[in-house]
Amino acid sequence: MEYKIIVNNQEEIYDLGKVAKQAAGAALLKIKNTVILATVARDDSQVAENFVPLTVQYIEKTYAVGKIPGGYFKRETKPGDFETLTSRVIDRSLRPLFPKGYAYPTQITVFVLSCDPEVDLQVAALNAASAALYLSDIPVNKAVAGVRIGYINGEYVVNPSNSALKTSTLDLYVAGTKEELLMIEMRSIASMETMNLPLMAIDPMLDPTLAESVISKQSVNEFDEDAILVAIDKAQSAITEATSAYEATFKPLKKEDAVLDYKQDLASDSIFAYVDEFYKEEVHNAINQMAKSERASELGKIIKKILCDEVAVLEGWSKELVDSVVNAYKKKIVREMIIEKRVRADGRKLNEIRPISIETNLLPQAHGSCLFTRGQTQALAVVTLGNDKDAQMYDLLTEKNTINDTFMVNYNFPGFSVGEATPLRGPGRRELGHGNLARRALEPVLDMNRLQTIRLVSEILESNGSSSMATICGGALALKAAGINLEKLVAGIAMGLVFEGDKHAVLSDIMGLEDHDGDMDFKVAGTREGITALQMDIKLGGISRDVLKEALYQAKEGRAHILGLMEAANQEIVINNAILPKLELFSVDPSKIVDIIGQAGKTIREIIERFEVSIDLDREKGEVKIAGENKEKVEAAKEHIIQITNKPSFGGRGGGRERGGDRHGGPREEKPVPTFVQDEVVDGVVKRIVDFGAFIELPGGIDGLLHVSKIADHRVDKVSDYLALEQKVRVKVLKQTGNKIELGLER
Repeated sequence: MEYKIIVNNQEEIYDLGKVAKQAAGAALLKIKNTVILATVARDDSQVAENFVPLTVQYIEKTYAVGKIPGGYFKRETKPGDFETLTSRVIDRSLRPLFPKGYAYPTQITVFVLSCDPEVDLQVAALNAASAALYLSDIPVNKAVAGVRIGYINGEYVVNPSNSALKTSTLDLYVAGTKEELLMIEMRSIASMETMNLPLMAIDPMLDPTLAESVISKQSVNEFDEDAILVAIDKAQSAITEATSAYEATFKPLKKEDAVLDYKQDLASDSIFAYVDEFYKEEVHNAINQMAKSERASELGKIIKKILCDEVAVLEGWSKELVDSVVNAYKKKIVREMIIEKRVRADGRKLNEIRPISIETNLLPQAHGSCLFTRGQTQALAVVTLGNDKDAQMYDLLTEKNTINDTFMVNYNFPGFSVGEATPLRGPGRRELGHGNLARRALEPVLDMNRLQTIRLVSEILESNGSSSMATICGGALALKAAGINLEKLVAGIAMGLVFEGDKHAVLSDIMGLEDHDGDMDFKVAGTREGITALQMDIKLGGISRDVLKEALYQAKEGRAHILGLMEAANQEIVINNAILPKLELFSVDPSKIVDIIGQAGKTIREIIERFEVSIDLDREKGEVKIAGENKEKVEAAKEHIIQITNKPSFGGRGGGRERGGDRHGGPREEKPVPTFVQDEVVDGVVKRIVDFGAFIELPGGIDGLLHVSKIADHRVDKVSDYLALEQKVRVKVLKQTGNKIELGLER
């Protein structure tokens, strides 16, 4: 039967009992033209370990948009990154619902059977999966809802369409039940803002009588802590509304709970007392060791020692029981230190950040690199620059065309980083999730109109704490070390929460021990002005708004401390200019493109071979893009092309014109190059702005170059902050060699 639920700006139609009847639970969800099938299957026998053996698979079928898979194999094979990340979102949202001690292998499978380009697949997939789980015979008695919050035209919007989300400055995804939040992911989205400013606001040295200028400026769109709380409140209200509707609809249809056995936590008061009496000091020492490593080898030694004691042999204590009791005892000590003594296992205060060291461009042949070390966590971030052809191509069901991703973040976590002898494998869900979090944090500060393709790789060399946050910090500085212009620096910090009764503690810069034994962890990344990315997993039933606010503001303090160290390191960066690839983008008269190409492409091939560059031409706009590994050769190729375009054209687009004649048949005269006197001051107009300066049109119709170093007395990182297109400026002629003119800004 079909059940229609209208909630949170969308109509959801659940078709139940129609398909997949042998599954433990199934739901067919329709939203507009999107159709999603979610199923739940459960084994009848438990696993030996005491954990929830849940597997979530979200699979997109290409027939959902009328496509045949590309490549050699014409069927769906390895899941893409979006599928993997969506599987992870569903897992993190539903895993906390399973009863304590549940150990039956369970699989949730979500198929996208039909796809409407305007429907948010992550929201729909979670809602379908939650319905299937709630309807199953597994004793899960709460419905979960996922909602996305956008910020569009100054208003928070619940579940915006995919096209509307592209105009939003906020992307907040929240999952929860009627009473509590379970998972939060947030990112800010950069945008370009157009402003009318007096030219004096751009440069006070300019003539105040000049007219206003229209300029475009990129906004990072960070959200401050209070704005994030308002958005989360909006999400919580939407989730409560949705889950109430789901439970009211599905409760009469829910299968009877299966009769299941649940694993009990292995515990023994007598062993606990024995450990407290004879091994208390050794456990404390082990905790101190664990503050330096994520491995629990010291506890393992204590467990072996206890098992060799005469009383353990006489009482027949099992290794599993002793292991469980010792770990419970360790957890109790760690939490008591934090709650009662307000001190942590490594002696830090609750808000204290571990020592940080930063080294940039330590790899001589890499375009940019940074070794970021915080306590016992160390990330080597390496940046490689490329051109359009190096972009990552991928398909999304909701997009008609293939997407070219020009910013990639690859996160790697080898076993040796935690002292484990494990073989290297391809990235799993954790690695993809951490890399995606770092990407979301850093992307808003990258130039939206960047010419380069950027690949950032984070090699985790040591881990005890949040390596994803180290990736963000090291990644930002590695980008700067590669000469990339960032709007602002971004830092990340991992926070933890511990609750005992009516007491709680907020921990800054948590280590692995505190992550394992705490009640909640969340990661916050941003600039000094606000948050660009947030990820939160809540391990216990809910969190009050006041505690969340306290944690966010404590994270802000820690982020500011880290940013101070990063800003100091940024001042010491020495860029490897000699090995950086060069990319030039400039405009010519569109009619001159045929001269650059030459007869049958001869001219452009000669330029490519001679200067060892690649060239892309836009016939409509007259844009020329030159890329190469050698800066001098790229600049020489540019100069060569400019010389070609300055020569009179013969033939060209006229087709039937006589060589040497104009379109009326008469002889063509080459326009003479005007001559200027050194130090002559003239009026000009800004015609083109590039990374290294601006081209100024001078009297006589010739362009001169105003280099970035001649714009101000101090270092200028972004030319567009000082000059605007069509802006009138007074310039001094510093040097003229033929048609090549060097200029300085006259103040």
